[in-house]
Amino acid sequence: MAVYAVADLAFAYGPAPVLREVSFSVGRGELVCLLGPNGCGKTTLLRLLLGLLPPTAGRIRLAGRDIAGYGRRELARNVAYVPQAHHPAFAYTALDMVLMGRCAHGSMFGRPSARDRDIALAALRRFSIDHLRDTAVTRLSGGQRQLTLLARALAQQSPVLVLDEPTNGLDFGHQAKFLEILRELCAEGLTCVMTTHFPDHALWVSGHAVLLRDGRVVADGAPRDVVASDTLGRLYDVAISVVPLGDAIRVCVPDRLGRPARPRASPGQSRDVPDSRPRAGCA
Repeated sequence: MAVYAVADLAFAYGPAPVLREVSFSVGRGELVCLLGPNGCGKTTLLRLLLGLLPPTAGRIRLAGRDIAGYGRRELARNVAYVPQAHHPAFAYTALDMVLMGRCAHGSMFGRPSARDRDIALAALRRFSIDHLRDTAVTRLSGGQRQLTLLARALAQQSPVLVLDEPTNGLDFGHQAKFLEILRELCAEGLTCVMTTHFPDHALWVSGHAVLLRDGRVVADGAPRDVVASDTLGRLYDVAISVVPLGDAIRVCVPDRLGRPARPRASPGQSRDVPDSRPRAGCA
């Protein structure tokens, strides 16, 4: 049984359609990357997968049930959310932030139990940030804060993680570490659905990619099949080469970046019109 089964999904904000006839499925333990240009509907699709928006048409099934049939707390016990760069308004400690993930399992206004604290501390240790437990999240670096949000989602103990551009704002090293952690979690049985602006991420760690453009799915399948030069060119309106590096990895390179830069035109001279002024030594 698919963890998520999306069929003929459509959504519109008022008269403006955002998603049209979107269909795909997500299997248990998969790491699925949603790719596409700005404004293609990726974030709206995540909100639908989280049950925050009702579809205009079509349906979403989560673990075999229509997502509309889940109550809020039951849904939180099944799906955890990791937002992109988060800027907290209050100086909660990292431990308090992670403990918020336990709200789905206890009373809304109750105190965390000893078991809740043990689970939260284990999540912090999992990502080697337990030494930050008493540090205000407002003082954490971007990478540390993002790992804290992932620890909060892990403490929620939901079988599905939905992540909205989780590496946004992270430096290259933190991006690599974060992606490797996601791959490890999926190998342990969790299911991850994430949006990203970097098709390389799908090639490096994902087992399934869904490509969106203008609210429609234009490709759906294994990254080695669908994250290809021709598909990416149509997706982003720029020529892109997918280049192999050895036997295990491929990277995406915009073709324009592999060409010599065009010389800048001098003032008053068009780049496209050759200079017709006479030159010394010319007849």
